[in-house]
Amino acid sequence: MVKWSRFNIASIVFGFAFLYLPIVLLVIFSFNESKLVTVWAGFSTKWYVQLFHNQALLDAAWVTVRVGLISATVATVLGTLAALAMTRYTRFRGRMLFSGMIYAPLVMPEVITGLSMLLLFVAIGFDRGFWTLTLAHITFTMCFVAVVVQSRLLSFDRSIEEAAMDLGATPVNTFLQVTLPVIAPAVFSGWVLAFTLSLDDLVISNFTSGPGATTLPMKIYSQVRLGVTPEINAVCTILIGIVAMGVLIASVVSRRRELQRVKDEQAAFAH
Repeated sequence: MVKWSRFNIASIVFGFAFLYLPIVLLVIFSFNESKLVTVWAGFSTKWYVQLFHNQALLDAAWVTVRVGLISATVATVLGTLAALAMTRYTRFRGRMLFSGMIYAPLVMPEVITGLSMLLLFVAIGFDRGFWTLTLAHITFTMCFVAVVVQSRLLSFDRSIEEAAMDLGATPVNTFLQVTLPVIAPAVFSGWVLAFTLSLDDLVISNFTSGPGATTLPMKIYSQVRLGVTPEINAVCTILIGIVAMGVLIASVVSRRRELQRVKDEQAAFAH
């Protein structure tokens, strides 16, 4: 039995307080009656009401949601295919280069990624706007999906695929009816991760966005430079709620999928 010392307990408490106490304060002061974000003047939801009458913030939120949905979906498809290539085709010319290109955005500073994409769009004469922003988000979120799906494929039992093909299933049908249902929790988790990363990206968006393609993080940053307002606290609280809900749903879905897989294996073993 592991015994927790006072130092360990204090370290954990301090660490969690350092991480989450500012978030808790932000949520609390989003319901503040006063315009001063550091002075509590009573409970009020008026800043949320004003937020939904702020057309500039609503437009930025709509751009952010559209970019996030499109980029996360495309990145999930491409990332899953990349993961399949790295796990199923272990020997092909250029595999090392391919793997390096997949993992590079994970460790590359966002400033370099954003600047390189900006130079690319300028060089090919692609006007910056909604689609350049979406392409940039697809590029840097795809690698995260690939890593998540690849980790699941590495522990995948390929004998069930071989059994399906022995029974006459084509490779495409085998993937759609056998492989994909098994790795679906990892694919969904990759989608949620890609959507979350797209939702709060600021650096790359600043380099690749254009007129009419201002995202919510960009709008928040531009307003915070002039001073924090309760409306900003309200926006951030909503974003925290969306991200927390997405993580919770992903956890529940993954847990249910895992329990169902265990039940299916136990039933097959019993027969």
